[in-house]
Amino acid sequence: MFSKTSLNLSIYIFLFFSFILLESCHKVPVTNRKQVVLLPESELVAMSLTSYDEFITAHKISTQKEQSAMVKKVGNDIANAVISYLKSHNNEKLIEGYQWEYNLVEDNEPNAWCMPGGKIVVYTGILPYTKDANGLAVVMGHEVAHAVARHGNERMSHQVVMQYGSAALSSFLSEKSETTQAIYQQAFGLGAQLGVMLPYSRLHETEADKMGLIFMAIAGYNPESAIEFWQRMSTNGGQKPLELMSTHPSDDYRIQTLKEFMPEVLKYYKPIKP
Repeated sequence: MFSKTSLNLSIYIFLFFSFILLESCHKVPVTNRKQVVLLPESELVAMSLTSYDEFITAHKISTQKEQSAMVKKVGNDIANAVISYLKSHNNEKLIEGYQWEYNLVEDNEPNAWCMPGGKIVVYTGILPYTKDANGLAVVMGHEVAHAVARHGNERMSHQVVMQYGSAALSSFLSEKSETTQAIYQQAFGLGAQLGVMLPYSRLHETEADKMGLIFMAIAGYNPESAIEFWQRMSTNGGQKPLELMSTHPSDDYRIQTLKEFMPEVLKYYKPIKP
């Protein structure tokens, strides 16, 4: 049987979390899905900048001028498309504090990622599958979408509530918390393997697919090229990339979903003039 004190405490905790969840409810751009993000995005951006600098220091930047230039151009085009879309929907605050940067690193793994704050890394191992700028736009649009949708923040927020409770939440809300750093590293897979992002859920992956297609279409890249790109990736032998080809969703499901998105996405597409 609960005592009056424990009951009052339970009510307090319930009201506290209800308030936090209400105040932390956001809508994802494009999809308008409601999500709960408990953590200050500015804090995640600051931690991302530190992790990104460590990664760049520990890895070799590609000296392939043509391919590196393509990564920077496509990345810049995607970033401008994101800015344009968010401004048109009065939502540019989502990327406040972003410092966009795009690097191609020498690594045979077919992978890429974007951290909160707009730091984007593409591995040379993905280029045989992207083939050209359109294929690269598929990848970079998808990764940027994860950051813009605050999927990392959402994943960390869920982890805080489920595993650590109010004590960790309080710690998260304090500046430069050790708990924040630890859970950040767990959620993003950073630390021993810098830059290796943990697979997102099927929901996040599908959402990033749709948002990425729209961003690349606004940037002038053909979103229909996404179908061929993922078909090429589905035939990739050996172990699939941790992030891009996680088991959520499966190859067939992803390709079918992309086809269903396409009529809506093509409304945004205006080809780049030669």
